[in-house]
Amino acid sequence: MRPPFRTGVAEGLPFLVVMVPFGMLFGVLGVEAGLPLAQVMAFSVLVIAGASQFAAVQLIVDLAPAAVVVLSALTVNLRMVMYSASIVPHLGAAPLWQRAIISYLLVDQTYALAQAKYEEETRWSIADKVAYFAGIALPVFPAWVGSTLAGALVGARIPDSWQLDFALPLAFVALVAPMLKSRAHLAAAFVSVTGTLLMWWMPYNLGLIAAALAGMVVGAEVARRTEDAA
Repeated sequence: MRPPFRTGVAEGLPFLVVMVPFGMLFGVLGVEAGLPLAQVMAFSVLVIAGASQFAAVQLIVDLAPAAVVVLSALTVNLRMVMYSASIVPHLGAAPLWQRAIISYLLVDQTYALAQAKYEEETRWSIADKVAYFAGIALPVFPAWVGSTLAGALVGARIPDSWQLDFALPLAFVALVAPMLKSRAHLAAAFVSVTGTLLMWWMPYNLGLIAAALAGMVVGAEVARRTEDAA
């Protein structure tokens, strides 16, 4: 095994602290929402994006129209498009089959670690970068799917006192906070958070969609003005 692969495994393991309760919580909520086990697992295997999965399941419970469910999930996952564009300079030259697997496993945890490491290890080859990414994904993906299955199987037997829902905000704070390095990042984060709080009253999580779009627009505009000023 390449050293970058072993490094990736070691640096991906700490995410299990938040991913396991996060995945279990989704499994529990999915079953409680009335979804059969196969559909709950399909969510985690095919989507692999906890935030959008939670949003979709909640909207399903609220009997929201299918179009709103899909639009909300896609909006929450728009960040994946930016992740992909950001990581192309590092992994764009990898073989097609490797890029296909990477695109499937490109989630918050794998992206955050990979992007930061690639900027540090400027001498790494494409093979080294792919190996590092694979190392991160090795513990992350099985933990997400396995914990979802565990949560779906035990279901209501998990006591409310465990408060597993702490994992969702904790995971995103741990991922996002270190990446707020520029004015554009801070502006996008501030507008999206403020907008979400101000538009909490909107039905079907439409406030979240509007706040996310506003945050992206403001962040892009701040980045453009910063580049012009430079």
